[in-house]
Amino acid sequence: RDWNFEAVKKQARAAWNRELGKISVRGGTHDQRVVFYTALYHTMIAPNLFQDVDGRYRGTDGKTHEASGFRNYTVFSLWDTYRALHPLMNMIDRKRSADWIRTFLAQYKNGGMLPVWELAGNETFCMIGYHSVPVILDAWVKGIRNFDTTLALEAMRSYAESDRFGLDQYRQRGYISNNHEHESVSKTLEYAYDDWCIAQFARLTGHDSVARHYLRRAQYYMNVFDPSTGHMRGKTDARWYHPFEAREINNFFTEGNSWQYTFAVPHDVQTLITLHGGPGKFVGKLDELFTTTSQTTGREQPDVTGLIGQYAHGNEPSHHMAYLFNYAGMPWRTQELVHRICNEFYKNAPDGLIGNEDCGQMSAWYVFSAMGFYPVCPGNGDYIIGTPVFDEVTIHLENGKHVRISANREARDHHYVRSVILNGKPHQRNWLRHADLANGAEIRFDLVSSPVRTWGADAAALPMSKISGPSIVPVPFADVPSEKFRNTIEVPLKTIDSNARIVYSIDDSLFNDPVTYSTPVRIDRSATLYMHAVNGLDRSHTVQQYFHRIPNNYSIRVLSTVHPMYTAGGHDVLVDGLVGNSNWRSGGWQSYFDQDFEAVVDLGKDTVVSEVGIHVLQDVSPWIVYPKEVVFYTSTDGITFSEAGRAINEKANDDKMVQTQVLAIRKTMHARYLKVRAVSGGKLPAWHESAGSPSHLFIDEIVIR
Repeated sequence: RDWNFEAVKKQARAAWNRELGKISVRGGTHDQRVVFYTALYHTMIAPNLFQDVDGRYRGTDGKTHEASGFRNYTVFSLWDTYRALHPLMNMIDRKRSADWIRTFLAQYKNGGMLPVWELAGNETFCMIGYHSVPVILDAWVKGIRNFDTTLALEAMRSYAESDRFGLDQYRQRGYISNNHEHESVSKTLEYAYDDWCIAQFARLTGHDSVARHYLRRAQYYMNVFDPSTGHMRGKTDARWYHPFEAREINNFFTEGNSWQYTFAVPHDVQTLITLHGGPGKFVGKLDELFTTTSQTTGREQPDVTGLIGQYAHGNEPSHHMAYLFNYAGMPWRTQELVHRICNEFYKNAPDGLIGNEDCGQMSAWYVFSAMGFYPVCPGNGDYIIGTPVFDEVTIHLENGKHVRISANREARDHHYVRSVILNGKPHQRNWLRHADLANGAEIRFDLVSSPVRTWGADAAALPMSKISGPSIVPVPFADVPSEKFRNTIEVPLKTIDSNARIVYSIDDSLFNDPVTYSTPVRIDRSATLYMHAVNGLDRSHTVQQYFHRIPNNYSIRVLSTVHPMYTAGGHDVLVDGLVGNSNWRSGGWQSYFDQDFEAVVDLGKDTVVSEVGIHVLQDVSPWIVYPKEVVFYTSTDGITFSEAGRAINEKANDDKMVQTQVLAIRKTMHARYLKVRAVSGGKLPAWHESAGSPSHLFIDEIVIR
């Protein structure tokens, strides 16, 4: 009732000054200071308080609850914010961090799960992983512990042991294959990191057997590492998907490609370096990330922006990668790249961010990096040193202590580290511990104009990110471009573990008659190959690959243009005798976009045909629509064709369910050649969010009987 606009305005200004005053900067340009405080402001916009003044709120179960002992929040963009925003808040806003974790646990108790991407009391599942886990661990490691740790571990494990989004396959195989769950590579990598976080939390809270279990799972990322390319790569069952293009944005990855996920192992960098063949080869591959062409292939992905080579600063999976040079003894390269990113991708302008802010993560990266360090692996308590933007930064900690970071440089563009002084003593490590800062610290950088290849470069100076404890035996894989063949196929079996032997069995999942692999396995019939790797007393998961002998000698000539994202490995997929399921993201379907489909099948000889049709799919939300009709023709010479009949689609395009059908004609026909023309379903319907846009026509088999 005493509401006064000017008074409220004054109070709001004071409140924001208190919050933004948690970090003070001096020096830099005017624009750099504006960018910094704008970024700091952005980090404080979300999550949002989500309760009435009496503490009541709507839970993820749709019911009304009362927050007791905490304040309830919403808008948890965790796939983005676990990386830097939450670690920043664990330094400068610890009370809210504790409330956020207690909100997580309330959502688990009320709605049955920790949040993935929660919005206004609703779980949207719009991103992957279970990244509330690293937020909880990072808080615990940094001394924020006023929450129920027993309940927290229970909640973590509840999600990890569920069957959501390929987790059942992840547990059974040690990875996810794309014919079972799309975005399989990204999910395997992110689940592995989250499992490492569960292991650390279990160890720190006295649950050693649980920790050992999840440490094994944290190594499953190795099962999608392809040594022949040096990339994380997608599998269909137990073989690498072909063809492979590291720049291709496709359904094996979440908002990115293989380049942007190959280095997504923040919890076990030393082992990743070993997989690449040592520091020299690792640095070569990492440097290639930043120097290769910025052109991507495959699907148009608006999130992939801010490219330096294939490094995409405009999207979160890349955010830690410039700092990985520190782990291989080249911190000067990190300094070079961080300086470039800060200057080129953060501007004092309306379009000053190179990508989506994503609830503060883009800005949190800048806040950390401008101060001179970054949390590459949230949950391990380390900050990797880069290069500071300002002459002086002071972090005002909640315990009344201060972290003062100063930079001595002769010119504004000096950004290479010659030396670091921590609390008056030379600091040779190219990383800091949270414990170094938690009770206040003085950090002084000496910056020069040229790379200093000695500071922070020897083995004792490098950060340690390596899983110690029980190790896994990586799964073997079938090194063939296709699982389909016509007569016989020779199948080489390989593993990335040079000390392991491979044991296999054909059509016997119980291995009653196992064979130790020595030479490529010869298969001359449709069969399932089961295999695992053995190293000493340890063995890998058993994986399986079905090999299909094509039951005909048909050849096909496609007259339309297949969409480059959905080729299914080639046109032979259309006459291989296999009809697939509705999981079109698995890679077994071909797409013909904004056009009719037309193809001619050569049966090899004059043949009596009783049925011809095509197996098609509809999933209207992602623009896939049934053909309006399919016209079939026969010919004896491949030149002159006669219409044999038409199959009309009678299914409406207002049904949003994923569905398949065979559109066919059934009659006795004599032919050597069959022509099929499927008429495009046309524009997307009026109810669609992209109404009027062209549609995809998805086909996986021309059915001939």
